Amino acid sequence: MASITMKGLGKIYPDGTRAVGDVDLEIQNGEFLVLVGPSGCGKSTVLRMIAGLEEISEGEMYIGETLVNDVQPKDRDIAMVFQNYALYPHMTVYDNMAFGLKLRKMDKEDIDRRVKEAAQVLEITDFLDRKPKALSGGQRQRVAMGRAIVREPKAFLMDEPLSNLDAKLRVQMRTELSELHTRLETTTVYVTHDQIEAMTLGHRVAVLKPVSAARPDNLQQVASPTELYQNPTNLFVAGFIGSPAMNMVNAVLEKDATGMYCKFGKERLLVDDTALARHPGLAEWVGKDIVMGIRPGNFEATSVTGPAPDRTITATVTVAEILGSETFVHFELHIPPVVTPDIEELLADTGADVSSLGDTTKFTARVSSDVAVALGEEVTVTVDTAKMHFFDPHTGNRIGS
Repeated sequence: MASITMKGLGKIYPDGTRAVGDVDLEIQNGEFLVLVGPSGCGKSTVLRMIAGLEEISEGEMYIGETLVNDVQPKDRDIAMVFQNYALYPHMTVYDNMAFGLKLRKMDKEDIDRRVKEAAQVLEITDFLDRKPKALSGGQRQRVAMGRAIVREPKAFLMDEPLSNLDAKLRVQMRTELSELHTRLETTTVYVTHDQIEAMTLGHRVAVLKPVSAARPDNLQQVASPTELYQNPTNLFVAGFIGSPAMNMVNAVLEKDATGMYCKFGKERLLVDDTALARHPGLAEWVGKDIVMGIRPGNFEATSVTGPAPDRTITATVTVAEILGSETFVHFELHIPPVVTPDIEELLADTGADVSSLGDTTKFTARVSSDVAVALGEEVTVTVDTAKMHFFDPHTGNRIGS
């Protein structure tokens, strides 16, 4: 096992296109770190630079204490698991797993021991004599992981290994991957665009966004899943992490003798003391435009709680998605826009609809399915004002970060 350290890492292709810019990241020995972001953000390029499959244009890459910028892939002692399994169809599972070790001319007994131990860990011992065509998608992915495990490398690199599996199998494989890492404790770098994978698997998650001329750096925030969710560093992270995405609205802060309020359209919400503590310096924004964020899960239907008016929003339901255990209630409010070009770019990179901060601001509330909600009905929802988020409308950065 080994740590992986990147200092000012960058990738510029011969035509001048920048894919990665100024990535500083230290992955601890034995850590499971997830690189997550939308398509084109450079996460797979970073992984390939760790593997040595992409030349490093800028900065330094260390595996352990060794500078590996000019070290060949075969000499880096890492193992990769790809999205498409990459199994040899004419070989048995055993031979697929043993092939790399045979190329290294390892002793047959040692090869047999490693293959059988990995097969036992992955619960594929009964499939060792089968060909890949006789296996399910999940079993093939286990074989691909087994081929990496037998190498006993310093680090595992995984490039969207579950993306070809169906939804049910992805959930199962996520659990198995997590259990596997607990057993092996090998440094793992895992690339995905699926934030659920990122949040459930990673000890820490590194959020990347596509580079641009105005913002040449990819890396936005590196933190535990809980920290990313509760304290996103900017609008990009806030909009990307969480499903459904965080609701964002242009607002103005007001203050009177009873407290501080967040006003947008006809709504006026009391800012809870907990939210004030999480955003030091927020008082300096009184009378100024801000962007307020609230997650869909921080709403409740008022028939459940019956709160004070300064913690509620009343609107007409435009869509009601009943999912069994919960309901997603969609509604809109008319709010004058104060969208800046920077915010438009930040939101566009997340894949969010930039119009969410336009004249008609769209909201999603996750409420209990016990509350009946119908299309076109006027509904009043409670906002947990202790969990409001506040951002600078010009830079997109979290206020008080």
